[in-house]
Amino acid sequence: MIGKGSKLYSILNNKCPHCHEGHFFNSSNPFNLRQFDKMENNCSVCKGSFMPETGFYFGAMFVSYALNVALMVTLWIAIEVLAPDNLPLMYFLLGIIVPSVLLVPLTFRLARLIWINIFVKYKGKNT
Repeated sequence: MIGKGSKLYSILNNKCPHCHEGHFFNSSNPFNLRQFDKMENNCSVCKGSFMPETGFYFGAMFVSYALNVALMVTLWIAIEVLAPDNLPLMYFLLGIIVPSVLLVPLTFRLARLIWINIFVKYKGKNT
């Protein structure tokens, strides 16, 4: 189900959306804070471009926003269900904001990978 040829494969494995072989980001670790935002310009395997045009990744901000809203709503529901009824507001907010800030490198990468996979079709290794 999540094998090569699937957009989900490219997104979850940091792979080229063209061939699903080369790496999209320089580092495989999203929490390497010196490298989390560094992307290749072209795929090392199929030479497909990761920068189709100037400002292409502007739209990834909207994907990032959606991912962060989903994360915050999930955390809010989890705290609402699991925490005692008289939990102070400060703990409630910290339980939502701290994980959201700590996961910024991951949501940044996911947003860019989702965005390019919306527009790029899998072609295989030989194209």
